[in-house]
Amino acid sequence: MIYSMTGYAARTCAVNGGVLHMELKSVNSRYLDCQFRVCDELRIAEPALRELIGARISRGKVECRVSFVPASRNTQQPGLNVDLLERLKVFDTQIRSVLPLAAPLTVSDILHWPAIFGDETVDVETAVPVCLTLAGEALDDFAASRAREGEKLAAVILEKVAHMRALAHAVAPRIPAAQASFNEKLRQRLLDAVQLVDDERIRQEVAVFAARIDVAEELARLSTHLDEVERVLKAGGASGKRLDFLMQELNREANTLGSKSLVTEVSQTAIEFKLLIEQMREQVQNLE
Repeated sequence: MIYSMTGYAARTCAVNGGVLHMELKSVNSRYLDCQFRVCDELRIAEPALRELIGARISRGKVECRVSFVPASRNTQQPGLNVDLLERLKVFDTQIRSVLPLAAPLTVSDILHWPAIFGDETVDVETAVPVCLTLAGEALDDFAASRAREGEKLAAVILEKVAHMRALAHAVAPRIPAAQASFNEKLRQRLLDAVQLVDDERIRQEVAVFAARIDVAEELARLSTHLDEVERVLKAGGASGKRLDFLMQELNREANTLGSKSLVTEVSQTAIEFKLLIEQMREQVQNLE
Protein backbone atom coordinates (compact mmCIF):
# COMPACT_ATOMS: atom_id res chain seq x y z
CA MET A 1 0.00 0.00 0.00
CA ILE A 2 1.26 3.43 -0.95
CA TYR A 3 0.57 6.15 1.62
CA SER A 4 0.21 9.87 1.13
CA MET A 5 1.67 12.23 3.73
CA THR A 6 -1.64 14.11 3.76
CA GLY A 7 -4.34 12.71 6.01
CA TYR A 8 -7.02 13.48 8.57
CA ALA A 9 -8.95 11.62 11.26
CA ALA A 10 -11.04 12.54 14.31
CA ARG A 11 -12.51 10.43 17.10
CA THR A 12 -14.49 11.10 20.27
CA CYS A 13 -15.17 8.97 23.31
CA ALA A 14 -17.15 9.46 26.51
CA VAL A 15 -15.25 9.25 29.81
CA ASN A 16 -16.16 9.96 33.41
CA GLY A 17 -17.07 13.60 33.64
CA GLY A 18 -17.06 14.46 29.96
CA VAL A 19 -15.95 13.63 26.43
CA LEU A 20 -12.47 13.13 24.96
CA HIS A 21 -11.86 14.43 21.46
CA MET A 22 -8.82 13.49 19.35
CA GLU A 23 -7.87 14.94 15.98
CA LEU A 24 -4.99 13.89 13.71
CA LYS A 25 -3.93 15.71 10.57
CA SER A 26 -0.74 15.78 8.55
CA VAL A 27 0.95 17.51 5.63
CA ASN A 28 4.20 16.99 3.74
CA SER A 29 7.53 16.94 5.54
CA ARG A 30 10.97 15.59 4.79
CA TYR A 31 10.99 13.65 8.07
CA LEU A 32 8.50 12.69 10.79
CA ASP A 33 7.60 15.83 12.72
CA CYS A 34 4.99 15.38 15.48
CA GLN A 35 3.34 18.35 17.13
CA PHE A 36 0.96 17.94 20.07
CA ARG A 37 -1.85 20.14 21.34
CA VAL A 38 -2.94 18.22 24.44
CA CYS A 39 -5.05 19.57 27.29
CA ASP A 40 -3.10 20.06 30.51
CA GLU A 41 -4.90 17.25 32.34
CA LEU A 42 -3.76 14.66 29.79
CA ARG A 43 -0.28 15.99 29.11
CA ILE A 44 1.06 12.89 30.83
CA ALA A 45 -0.12 10.78 27.88
CA GLU A 46 1.96 12.70 25.33
CA PRO A 47 5.05 10.36 25.35
CA ALA A 48 2.84 7.31 24.78
CA LEU A 49 0.98 9.12 22.00
CA ARG A 50 4.27 10.03 20.35
CA GLU A 51 5.35 6.39 20.48
CA LEU A 52 2.08 5.19 18.96
CA ILE A 53 2.30 7.67 16.09
CA GLY A 54 5.99 6.91 15.44
CA ALA A 55 5.21 3.19 15.19
CA ARG A 56 2.62 3.77 12.45
CA ILE A 57 3.97 6.75 10.49
CA SER A 58 7.45 7.31 9.06
CA ARG A 59 7.16 10.71 7.32
CA GLY A 60 5.00 13.80 7.48
CA LYS A 61 4.28 16.77 9.71
CA VAL A 62 1.64 15.35 12.05
CA GLU A 63 -0.48 17.45 14.39
CA CYS A 64 -2.25 15.65 17.24
CA ARG A 65 -4.92 17.50 19.21
CA VAL A 66 -6.47 16.05 22.37
CA SER A 67 -9.15 17.96 24.25
CA PHE A 68 -11.51 17.22 27.12
CA VAL A 69 -15.01 18.69 27.15
CA PRO A 70 -16.65 18.47 30.60
CA ALA A 71 -20.14 17.04 30.71
CA SER A 72 -21.39 20.25 32.32
CA ARG A 73 -20.72 22.14 29.08
CA ASN A 74 -22.80 19.72 27.02
CA THR A 75 -26.02 20.13 28.99
CA GLN A 76 -28.67 22.36 27.48
CA GLN A 77 -29.30 24.18 30.78
CA PRO A 78 -26.08 24.05 32.79
CA GLY A 79 -26.45 24.81 36.48
CA LEU A 80 -24.15 27.09 38.40
CA ASN A 81 -21.91 25.72 41.11
CA VAL A 82 -23.64 27.49 44.02
CA ASP A 83 -20.95 26.63 46.58
CA LEU A 84 -18.23 28.06 44.35
CA LEU A 85 -20.35 31.11 43.64
CA GLU A 86 -20.72 31.79 47.40
CA ARG A 87 -16.96 31.42 47.92
CA LEU A 88 -16.27 33.85 45.10
CA LYS A 89 -18.64 36.32 46.69
CA VAL A 90 -16.82 36.05 50.02
CA PHE A 91 -13.41 36.35 48.38
CA ASP A 92 -14.54 39.39 46.38
CA THR A 93 -15.76 41.11 49.55
CA GLN A 94 -12.61 40.30 51.49
CA ILE A 95 -10.29 41.51 48.74
CA ARG A 96 -12.11 44.82 48.23
CA SER A 97 -12.17 45.43 51.98
CA VAL A 98 -8.38 45.35 51.92
CA LEU A 99 -7.99 46.87 48.45
CA PRO A 100 -10.85 49.33 47.99
CA LEU A 101 -9.72 50.30 44.50
CA ALA A 102 -9.83 46.69 43.27
CA ALA A 103 -12.46 46.10 40.58
CA PRO A 104 -15.32 43.81 41.61
CA LEU A 105 -15.95 40.52 39.84
CA THR A 106 -18.15 40.85 36.78
CA VAL A 107 -20.71 38.38 35.49
CA SER A 108 -18.35 37.56 32.62
CA ASP A 109 -15.53 36.81 35.08
CA ILE A 110 -17.76 34.48 37.04
CA LEU A 111 -19.13 32.64 34.01
CA HIS A 112 -15.58 31.95 32.78
CA TRP A 113 -14.37 30.81 36.18
CA PRO A 114 -13.13 27.18 36.18
CA ALA A 115 -15.75 24.71 37.45
CA ILE A 116 -18.43 27.40 37.79
CA PHE A 117 -20.85 25.06 36.01
CA GLY A 118 -19.80 22.04 38.06
CA ASP A 119 -16.86 19.69 38.19
CA GLU A 120 -14.82 20.14 34.99
CA THR A 121 -11.85 18.01 35.96
CA VAL A 122 -10.95 14.74 34.29
CA ASP A 123 -10.10 11.50 36.08
CA VAL A 124 -6.54 11.04 34.74
CA GLU A 125 -6.18 7.39 35.77
CA THR A 126 -9.31 6.49 33.84
CA ALA A 127 -8.87 8.90 30.95
CA VAL A 128 -5.28 8.08 29.94
CA PRO A 129 -5.97 4.43 28.92
CA VAL A 130 -9.10 5.57 27.10
CA CYS A 131 -7.06 8.27 25.36
CA LEU A 132 -4.51 5.72 24.13
CA THR A 133 -7.25 3.40 22.89
CA LEU A 134 -8.87 6.34 21.14
CA ALA A 135 -5.49 7.18 19.58
CA GLY A 136 -5.22 3.66 18.15
CA GLU A 137 -8.68 3.95 16.57
CA ALA A 138 -7.88 7.40 15.22
CA LEU A 139 -4.60 6.11 13.76
CA ASP A 140 -6.50 3.35 11.94
CA ASP A 141 -8.77 5.95 10.35
CA PHE A 142 -5.77 8.20 9.71
CA ALA A 143 -3.83 5.43 7.95
CA ALA A 144 -6.89 4.57 5.84
CA SER A 145 -7.20 8.22 4.86
CA ARG A 146 -3.55 8.39 3.83
CA ALA A 147 -3.88 5.09 1.96
CA ARG A 148 -6.84 6.33 -0.10
CA GLU A 149 -4.94 9.48 -1.00
CA GLY A 150 -1.81 7.45 -1.77
CA GLU A 151 -3.75 5.16 -4.10
CA LYS A 152 -4.92 8.16 -6.10
CA LEU A 153 -1.39 9.59 -6.29
CA ALA A 154 0.02 6.24 -7.41
CA ALA A 155 -2.60 6.04 -10.16
CA VAL A 156 -1.58 9.48 -11.43
CA ILE A 157 2.11 8.53 -11.44
CA LEU A 158 1.44 5.25 -13.28
CA GLU A 159 -0.57 7.17 -15.87
CA LYS A 160 2.44 9.44 -16.49
CA VAL A 161 4.74 6.40 -16.69
CA ALA A 162 2.49 4.84 -19.35
CA HIS A 163 2.51 8.11 -21.28
CA MET A 164 6.31 8.23 -21.20
CA ARG A 165 6.53 4.64 -22.43
CA ALA A 166 4.18 5.44 -25.29
CA LEU A 167 6.29 8.44 -26.30
CA ALA A 168 9.49 6.38 -26.16
CA HIS A 169 7.97 3.57 -28.23
CA ALA A 170 6.70 6.05 -30.79
CA VAL A 171 10.00 7.89 -31.26
CA ALA A 172 12.44 4.95 -31.04
CA PRO A 173 11.78 3.52 -34.56
CA ARG A 174 12.30 6.95 -36.15
CA ILE A 175 15.69 7.59 -34.60
CA PRO A 176 17.92 5.33 -36.81
CA ALA A 177 16.52 6.63 -40.09
CA ALA A 178 16.58 10.25 -38.90
CA GLN A 179 20.18 9.95 -37.69
CA ALA A 180 21.25 8.19 -40.90
CA SER A 181 19.74 11.02 -42.93
CA PHE A 182 21.48 13.60 -40.77
CA ASN A 183 24.79 11.75 -41.03
CA GLU A 184 24.55 11.67 -44.82
CA LYS A 185 23.83 15.39 -44.97
CA LEU A 186 26.79 16.04 -42.65
CA ARG A 187 29.08 13.87 -44.79
CA GLN A 188 28.05 15.70 -47.93
CA ARG A 189 28.66 19.09 -46.34
CA LEU A 190 32.12 18.01 -45.23
CA LEU A 191 32.88 16.79 -48.73
CA ASP A 192 31.78 20.09 -50.20
CA ALA A 193 33.79 22.09 -47.64
CA VAL A 194 36.97 20.03 -47.57
CA GLN A 195 37.85 18.74 -51.01
CA LEU A 196 41.33 17.52 -50.04
CA VAL A 197 40.20 15.03 -47.40
CA ASP A 198 39.45 11.52 -48.66
CA ASP A 199 35.95 10.06 -48.34
CA GLU A 200 37.04 7.31 -45.90
CA ARG A 201 38.36 9.82 -43.36
CA ILE A 202 35.11 11.74 -43.55
CA ARG A 203 33.14 8.54 -43.00
CA GLN A 204 35.22 7.85 -39.86
CA GLU A 205 34.61 11.33 -38.48
CA VAL A 206 30.89 11.03 -39.19
CA ALA A 207 30.81 7.64 -37.47
CA VAL A 208 32.47 9.07 -34.36
CA PHE A 209 30.02 11.94 -34.29
CA ALA A 210 27.09 9.57 -34.81
CA ALA A 211 28.19 7.55 -31.78
CA ARG A 212 28.18 10.73 -29.69
CA ILE A 213 24.62 11.61 -30.65
CA ASP A 214 23.23 8.08 -30.36
CA VAL A 215 20.40 8.15 -27.79
CA ALA A 216 19.60 4.43 -27.69
CA GLU A 217 21.42 4.04 -24.36
CA GLU A 218 19.47 6.90 -22.79
CA LEU A 219 16.18 5.42 -23.95
CA ALA A 220 17.17 2.04 -22.53
CA ARG A 221 18.10 3.52 -19.13
CA LEU A 222 14.93 5.58 -19.10
CA SER A 223 12.89 2.41 -19.67
CA THR A 224 14.75 0.72 -16.81
CA HIS A 225 13.96 3.59 -14.46
CA LEU A 226 10.29 3.46 -15.45
CA ASP A 227 10.29 -0.26 -14.65
CA GLU A 228 11.69 0.56 -11.21
CA VAL A 229 9.04 3.23 -10.59
CA GLU A 230 6.33 0.67 -11.32
CA ARG A 231 8.02 -1.92 -9.09
CA VAL A 232 8.31 0.49 -6.16
CA LEU A 233 4.68 1.54 -6.46
CA LYS A 234 3.60 -2.09 -6.59
CA ALA A 235 5.73 -2.99 -3.55
CA GLY A 236 4.15 -0.18 -1.51
CA GLY A 237 5.29 1.00 1.91
CA ALA A 238 7.31 4.13 2.61
CA SER A 239 8.57 4.75 -0.92
CA GLY A 240 8.56 8.53 -1.29
CA LYS A 241 12.33 9.00 -0.96
CA ARG A 242 13.06 6.13 -3.36
CA LEU A 243 10.67 7.54 -5.95
CA ASP A 244 12.11 11.03 -5.53
CA PHE A 245 15.55 9.63 -6.36
CA LEU A 246 14.13 7.88 -9.43
CA MET A 247 12.61 11.17 -10.58
CA GLN A 248 16.10 12.69 -10.45
CA GLU A 249 17.47 9.83 -12.54
CA LEU A 250 14.67 10.12 -15.07
CA ASN A 251 15.26 13.85 -15.34
CA ARG A 252 18.98 13.26 -15.92
CA GLU A 253 18.25 10.87 -18.78
CA ALA A 254 15.74 13.31 -20.30
CA ASN A 255 18.32 16.12 -20.14
CA THR A 256 20.96 13.94 -21.80
CA LEU A 257 18.46 12.86 -24.42
CA GLY A 258 17.68 16.47 -25.23
CA SER A 259 21.34 17.60 -25.31
CA LYS A 260 22.44 14.77 -27.60
CA SER A 261 19.52 14.99 -29.98
CA LEU A 262 19.93 16.65 -33.35
CA VAL A 263 16.58 15.33 -34.53
CA THR A 264 13.43 17.35 -34.04
CA GLU A 265 11.31 14.35 -33.01
CA VAL A 266 13.72 13.37 -30.24
CA SER A 267 14.04 16.95 -28.97
CA GLN A 268 10.28 17.29 -28.73
CA THR A 269 10.04 13.94 -26.96
CA ALA A 270 12.72 15.01 -24.46
CA ILE A 271 10.69 18.13 -23.65
CA GLU A 272 7.57 16.00 -23.14
CA PHE A 273 9.57 13.68 -20.87
CA LYS A 274 10.71 16.56 -18.70
CA LEU A 275 7.16 17.87 -18.39
CA LEU A 276 5.82 14.44 -17.36
CA ILE A 277 8.69 13.89 -14.92
CA GLU A 278 7.98 17.22 -13.24
CA GLN A 279 4.31 16.29 -12.95
CA MET A 280 5.28 12.97 -11.37
CA ARG A 281 7.71 14.68 -9.01
CA GLU A 282 4.89 16.91 -7.72
CA GLN A 283 2.91 13.80 -6.81
CA VAL A 284 5.90 11.98 -5.35
CA GLN A 285 6.49 14.89 -2.95
CA ASN A 286 3.19 13.92 -1.30
CA LEU A 287 4.09 10.27 -0.72
CA GLU A 288 5.32 8.91 2.59
